[in-house]
Amino acid sequence: MKKDAKELFVPGRLCLFGEHSDWAGKYRTMNAGIIAGTAIVSGIEQGIYATVEKDSYFTVTSTAPEIMDVWQDFSCHMDAHELKEVAKSGSFFCYCAGVASYMLEWYKVGGVKINITKMTLPIKSGLSSSAAICVLVARAFNLIYNLNLSTMGEMNIAYWGELRTSSRCGRLDQACAFGVHPVQMTFDAEEVEVKNFNIRETLYWVFSDLNGQKDTIKILTDLNKAFPFADGERERNVQYALGELNQKTVREAIKLMEEGRVEELGALMTQAQADFDKYITPMCPSQLTSPKLHAMLADENVKLLTYGGKGVGSHGDGSVQFLAKSKECQQKLVDYLKGKGLHAYGLTIEPKHTIRKAIIPVAGFGTRLYPETRFLKKDFFPVIDKDGLVKPLILILLEECKAAGIEEICIVLGSEAEREQYRLFFETPLPKEHLDKLPKDKIKYERHILDIGKRLTFVYQTEKKGFGDAVYRCAEFAANEPVLLLLGDTIYRSNTNKCCALQFIEAFENFNKPMMSIHEIPIEKVCYYGVTSGKWIDTKETVLNMNNITEKPSSAYAEENLGVPSLTEKGKKSYYCAFGSYILTNEVFAQLKDNINNNVVNAKGEIELTTALEQVRQKYGLLGVKLDGEMFDIGVPNEYRNTMCNFASPC
Repeated sequence: MKKDAKELFVPGRLCLFGEHSDWAGKYRTMNAGIIAGTAIVSGIEQGIYATVEKDSYFTVTSTAPEIMDVWQDFSCHMDAHELKEVAKSGSFFCYCAGVASYMLEWYKVGGVKINITKMTLPIKSGLSSSAAICVLVARAFNLIYNLNLSTMGEMNIAYWGELRTSSRCGRLDQACAFGVHPVQMTFDAEEVEVKNFNIRETLYWVFSDLNGQKDTIKILTDLNKAFPFADGERERNVQYALGELNQKTVREAIKLMEEGRVEELGALMTQAQADFDKYITPMCPSQLTSPKLHAMLADENVKLLTYGGKGVGSHGDGSVQFLAKSKECQQKLVDYLKGKGLHAYGLTIEPKHTIRKAIIPVAGFGTRLYPETRFLKKDFFPVIDKDGLVKPLILILLEECKAAGIEEICIVLGSEAEREQYRLFFETPLPKEHLDKLPKDKIKYERHILDIGKRLTFVYQTEKKGFGDAVYRCAEFAANEPVLLLLGDTIYRSNTNKCCALQFIEAFENFNKPMMSIHEIPIEKVCYYGVTSGKWIDTKETVLNMNNITEKPSSAYAEENLGVPSLTEKGKKSYYCAFGSYILTNEVFAQLKDNINNNVVNAKGEIELTTALEQVRQKYGLLGVKLDGEMFDIGVPNEYRNTMCNFASPC
């Protein structure tokens, strides 16, 4: 792999609930009485691995051993006419060319070279291998040419590119763009909405083909007769099943997944199949009676290992999916199905959080820690952690992110020269003569440090235009996703078994609004902080609906205007300031952009994050979240002394 090549992975996708509702919902363009379609779709563990790099041609090659017996490399000019001709040809690479032609037409990009290094996704098995390759191509152009497309943008381009081939894919196919976790997709005429949701318990799915015969074109042709206007009971039943009933089923499935009620989720799968048989099968009985599917669902050996099952895709004797009772049952079921001559795959969906990115600005010089900062950036100042190891401050912050499920972290540096220290610490293996001196547990920890380094990306704030400007430099990295913001000179100690960042993220998932973490301070210290006020919106007094942020108020002003009344203790008021972490949504980045464009600055000529947050609060609302933990600062000598003494354990 060349030095400037990028690595990509795009999974296949499995529709868990809501098959057919994507095209049914599209008929709302002609009949507003049709109920919008909705589906639960998840990326799977099997997928396409590739490296991508800039090239003068559009080239797709492979070194993947899984497909070498059927593979032929492909290359063509980045020419609109040539790409469209390949897209229409129906060849192996028509999908790739369709997306490339769209990219060229709308974004005027150059070429790319895509080399598929590993292919674990079976082709023509109902797992949307064609959609995965389309997303892969869209993502490659997005990454190589810095197009700043969101995941939704990549998904849409993959769809439009595939439509330039002879394929007539549904809108849910490209959900693989959102990775290996479930999402809810809603199909309202031409509009597609995608929402993340969280699951509480690990789910062990098994997917298998049935080696049966089905005519998908016949199925879709017959079912489409029910749209846009139903004529007779059978057609009304199809509209009901793909509309109102499907909406109810998907809502219930999401609720069960969020609450961890796995056995009931399996029973819902079985019920969904029964509903399909009752309301949809009569529209196309020759294809949907599905003797092989129903024999498999009724197999007593399968029932012992599963909570439930249903058909998948267009249904018929094509594919089946099951919810296994455990990881062990999942493997036993895969082995059992393979023993019957079927291709079977496990899909494990683990609890993941909607926030997967974090930002840590460390661009400041550290004037208050001079002269040590002449030599060492303050983010690398040593701190004794709770596990007894002496670590640079930034490593403790990055471990906090990892413990909260964060996958990507953007570090804001003051110059490219500062990047070298990160390269040496997080990307350069320890020399063998030093590594050999470490005990086994420290050698394992060395691998942990290098693994964290793979999560990092960097942006630069070469001109010190304020904290808000530093944060806005991460807008492209955020790509319209909510992100966690941590201060680069602050670390946190939780009082529970959940780190402070995870407590914060879980609070966001309940409210889906921009947030800042807060903690209580005594009235005599309000003059040192930005103080917020508002009203509690939960009985535990942990989430505050903020109505004001006041910078460094006097004690008298705070006592008169900024006290937060207790819900449980009559007459008690408390005072709160920022705890040092934020969850920023797209509204915050949009406001920062507007402030930069309109030169909304403080007296020092700097763009302030606090100003943007107050503006967002006025427009959309802003929540303060009281975390169960302590904040430790190293930004000034006295606070650094306190951190060294008390962070790991009180002296």
